[in-house]
Amino acid sequence: MHRITKVIVSRLNMIDNLDLKLDEKISSTGKFKNEGYHDDPYLRALITKHENIPTRIYKSATEGSKAIAGEVAGIIRQKEANREKCVIGLVAGSAPTEVYAELIRMHREEGLSFKNVIIFAAVEYYPINPGALQSFERSLRDKFLKHIDIPEQNIVSLNVAAGQEEVYEFCRNVEMKIERLGGIDIQILGIGPTGHIALNEPGSAANSLTRLVSLDDITRTIAASDFLGKDDVPRKAITLGIKTIMQSKKVRLIAWGEGKASILKRAIEGDMIEDVPASLLQKHPDTRVIMDAAAAAKLTRVETPWLIDSVIWDDRLVRKATVWLCQKLGKPILKLTDRDYTDNGMGDLLTERGTAYQINIQVFNELQHTITGWPGGKPNADDTHRPERKLPFPKRVLIFSPHPDDDVISMGGTMLRLVDHGHDVHMAYQVSGNLAVSDSDVLRYLDFVHDYSAMVEGEDTTTLEQEHDRIREFIKNKKHDTIDLPQVRTIKGLIRMGEAKAACRYANVKDRNVHFLMMPFYETGGVEKKPLGIEDVKIVADIIREVKPHQIYAAGDLSDPHGTHRVCLDAIFAAIEELKSEAWMNDCWVWLYRGAWQEWDIHQIEMAVPISPDELMRKRNAIFKHQSQKDGAMFLGSDSREFWQRSEERNRGTARTYNELGMAEYEAFEAFVRYEF
Repeated sequence: MHRITKVIVSRLNMIDNLDLKLDEKISSTGKFKNEGYHDDPYLRALITKHENIPTRIYKSATEGSKAIAGEVAGIIRQKEANREKCVIGLVAGSAPTEVYAELIRMHREEGLSFKNVIIFAAVEYYPINPGALQSFERSLRDKFLKHIDIPEQNIVSLNVAAGQEEVYEFCRNVEMKIERLGGIDIQILGIGPTGHIALNEPGSAANSLTRLVSLDDITRTIAASDFLGKDDVPRKAITLGIKTIMQSKKVRLIAWGEGKASILKRAIEGDMIEDVPASLLQKHPDTRVIMDAAAAAKLTRVETPWLIDSVIWDDRLVRKATVWLCQKLGKPILKLTDRDYTDNGMGDLLTERGTAYQINIQVFNELQHTITGWPGGKPNADDTHRPERKLPFPKRVLIFSPHPDDDVISMGGTMLRLVDHGHDVHMAYQVSGNLAVSDSDVLRYLDFVHDYSAMVEGEDTTTLEQEHDRIREFIKNKKHDTIDLPQVRTIKGLIRMGEAKAACRYANVKDRNVHFLMMPFYETGGVEKKPLGIEDVKIVADIIREVKPHQIYAAGDLSDPHGTHRVCLDAIFAAIEELKSEAWMNDCWVWLYRGAWQEWDIHQIEMAVPISPDELMRKRNAIFKHQSQKDGAMFLGSDSREFWQRSEERNRGTARTYNELGMAEYEAFEAFVRYEF
């Protein structure tokens, strides 16, 4: 393996370990006293009694992906030994990316051959050019097929140029091919936010075969970012049917991240209904769901393990269980009684920790101590029970923002407070965010520069005229699968940069303290990004070393649709790991914020900064400086509300929950979890 590749792999393995440390801190899943349940069939049946599909929870997506790849490789080799064809059904998308990467590694380093493999693609938009950036066929080829030795004739794509009247016959032929080959040996699937498998949307019949389907509005809304606009998303797709999938010998459904947790609970623990197509897998004889701890967060054995069996009660799990009990009963913490605990499966907690009164006081105080109006620490005050140190004061603060607006969306109130308190606040914008700027904004700014230049007397505008005409012509003829010209991407990046500068000026952040990192992994021109590289980590490490901050704030909001937040956080973790041996890092604390896509659960929060009504309005004004992201931004995901609306609702919701638990009533809260390296 090349030396640079080895370094990158080593870094990525290190990041996995760092993510595990973070997951262990924030998941608060608890441990069963009978830890042997993994090997004991009786205990495992007890622990998983609510689950109607066998599940395997892995510590990380990497570990789970390697397990699936190993199983696929085993089937291929067994079929090869028997001189049989191995038939595999595959999906594109982000979920199986690491599975494909591991299979490619096994092909290159262990001699795994795919010459005896026949692959059926599970989905494709209709109609779409097979070479289009958004084509599932292209994605599957780019991520996997072109890196292995599979014969071209062994790849069965669902991309078809036929008219709708001929699609039926095409789909019928696909079914006949699968039948002639003896069925699919293993089908790899992801799960959509509505519970769709392949592209069998809610309401799909259990006996449905490969066919042309109409896409659910939520599916099209989520796909809009890939097509840079919902209007360009195809309204139809071709998909393997539910019956087709159910006839596979093995089915492996992959799910990573908190964004999948709610729908997985419905699919695995809920009723078997066509409105949640994935739930129909409950009747398949060899289905398994492979997930990480974040995706498993809503399963009963993870969310409320004390309802299943005896658990080891640490302080974090006590807080989680007590908050759950309050929310279930609609009571504040200090009104919970012994009877409340015993009637709701928490009697052993009383046995271990004493009376309800004692537990209530402990949890109440813990939550009370998370609240502070001084996120940078309060000088001349007792900081024994405060989330932040009083010294040094003022502090050097480095706020990382993945995109140019995540800072104000997620922690704008805290950012304003830190500046108001006199701290030396630095902003580090990690990527340009140019993908999220519309072509109409480019034309608006281009016209402004062009018209202004024409007004400047004696200015030679020949070159500008040519560039202006070239860009306008490009945008006029641009297709939805066309990568922008470098000049267009530059203009879009400058628009985002200008908006970020405007928000920082509004917050009184010093001009010299605003840094644009332009991490290379992002700059592909398309929605699909490059893997995290050495240069990305170096850029982040350099700015940390330059500022030498006492506080780092970073986005722990990992449910963004295209993974940019995750990569940006991984880069920060890797940089911190490199720098942590330097003496000045002993004074550096790292706080993780959320807000654009989700919020920390109450039991996870370690610092809650109250935001007054006036401060919430100031935060909104700072968000409004990002004008290109208002009025229908491209990357809204399945939530059609604008980012400022989501942010305010989450901030108010956190305050409302604190109030319902018995704390003082505030307008809003921004919440943080500390990452200890």
